[in-house]
Amino acid sequence: MTSRDSEILFGIRPIQEALASGKRPIHKLYLLRGRNDKPVQEILKSAKDQGIAIYFESREVLDRLAGSSRHQGVLGLLGAASYATIEKLLQTAQDRREPTCLVLLDGVEDPRNLGAIIRTAEASGAHGVIIPQRRAAGVTAAAAKAAAGAEEFLSVAQVVNIVQTIQDLKTKGIWIYGLDAKAKQVYHQTDLTGPMALVLGGEGKGIRRLVSEHCDALISIPMVGHIKSLNVSVAAAIVLYEALRQRSK
Repeated sequence: MTSRDSEILFGIRPIQEALASGKRPIHKLYLLRGRNDKPVQEILKSAKDQGIAIYFESREVLDRLAGSSRHQGVLGLLGAASYATIEKLLQTAQDRREPTCLVLLDGVEDPRNLGAIIRTAEASGAHGVIIPQRRAAGVTAAAAKAAAGAEEFLSVAQVVNIVQTIQDLKTKGIWIYGLDAKAKQVYHQTDLTGPMALVLGGEGKGIRRLVSEHCDALISIPMVGHIKSLNVSVAAAIVLYEALRQRSK
């Protein structure tokens, strides 16, 4: 049903956001036969206005297409995700007249973590997320589901080399902060009001040594319990909202 250039996205909110943003083409829309409530009517109208092919199917068919029963009676066959350029992310900050705030992910492999980070980044006012092309999660349907539509409003750039990207950002006056559990500098004692990029490492591994060496500073989140690490999406949320708090003053 899907190919390398398309994938199934399901759920009321993700489909609503995909229709609203228009960032990814929806080739086909599948709706549960007999469902006629307000959210579905709104989705149906929007799809018709955009000329999208609509099919009404049984719950069994939708379960099979989604590979899950949690589709809420709405599925879309979407074209491949398109990624923004670094310049687009920087332009977003300039257009909003705000100091740049970016998130760089060094090897986050779980699409649910990627989606959660995109959702938090968008909600906290960041200007974009940067991910590597290899050995990392991309903006797939699973990531979009976790992002709950935020990926339609926050640009994501995909780069070949994170270290080179960091070096390029530095030439543009952007300060690079790497989140490292061993760092002595604490995140809430760090000035996050200027142009910045927050680097987060992959699950279980953290930031790679070569990447950390190119950061301007390494910062940490205090851990006073028995657990010595946080989920990467939770860690991102803590620091990004501290940046928002400081910038809101």
